[in-house]
Amino acid sequence: MWELVHDLSVAVLFCFFLITFVAQAFRVQGTSMLPLLDDGERIIVNKFIYRFHPIERGDVVVFWYPKDPSVSFIKRIVGVPSDTVELRRGVLYVNEQRVDEGYLLPQFNDGESHAPVVVPKGYYYVLGDHRNSSNDSRTWGEVPEKYIYGKAFFRFWPPSKVGLIR
Repeated sequence: MWELVHDLSVAVLFCFFLITFVAQAFRVQGTSMLPLLDDGERIIVNKFIYRFHPIERGDVVVFWYPKDPSVSFIKRIVGVPSDTVELRRGVLYVNEQRVDEGYLLPQFNDGESHAPVVVPKGYYYVLGDHRNSSNDSRTWGEVPEKYIYGKAFFRFWPPSKVGLIR
């Protein structure tokens, strides 16, 4: 009996540390990241990578929603600290340079313009890939770095779409 309790305790501790510090399953809710991620898909979030690697423009990240930190969001980083981010009729400019957003489908671009914003130190500007259906930095501002808890890196559901997330 003692061995069973010991083995179960070790397994529980291992899982706790794995989920807390390394990787965690996450269910996508909503369509704000179409066509990359669809509602109901299941992904693995790498919670370990940002301990050794900086957050970069283009990363698809999971973070606590700044207006309600009990809720998680998933979006794409388009602006890092000190970047100037602007949308001109739906076209993204970072530091006055037009950004090629090959992942953004024309029918998902709302064509809106937003005045330039300088991303403060310790914050990131995020946008959904489905601009018509995304609640993101255009609405509520930048995400504090401390709220970003991982990078989406692997989709495991549905089986037809299993693979790395880019």
